[in-house]
Amino acid sequence: MIQPFHLAIPVQNLEKCRTFYREILNCEEGRSTENWVDFNFFGHQLVIHQKDGFNPERISNPVDGHDVPVPHFGVVLSWEDWQNLSERLKKHNTKFIIEPCIRFKGEVGEQATMFFQDPEKNALEFKAFKDMSQLFAK
Repeated sequence: MIQPFHLAIPVQNLEKCRTFYREILNCEEGRSTENWVDFNFFGHQLVIHQKDGFNPERISNPVDGHDVPVPHFGVVLSWEDWQNLSERLKKHNTKFIIEPCIRFKGEVGEQATMFFQDPEKNALEFKAFKDMSQLFAK
């Protein structure tokens, strides 16, 4: 069993982000106060903390012909779950940083990937491997 990680991120608009994680990404909401909310983020604990005036500086790194936003976080999903999330995000008119695509096609580590932002511009990446043994392949 993989141990769940815990990640806490700052947001300015707690309610807007709460709606995004709960209704767009289908994350179950846990404990909360007026300043933070816990979510079951695909088996991991994600906490959004309201932080007025927070404005993260974004940088990117070139990877396989794309400018990948740094920092970013996300989850490796099953192939089917990745496809379902991709379709759900498209139905919600999500603006993708990197459209759903296959990266490293025909190479070690071939994967489906997509990048987008939450309402506070926190970058997320969701990926999937048809062959999970490629997750840590060299």
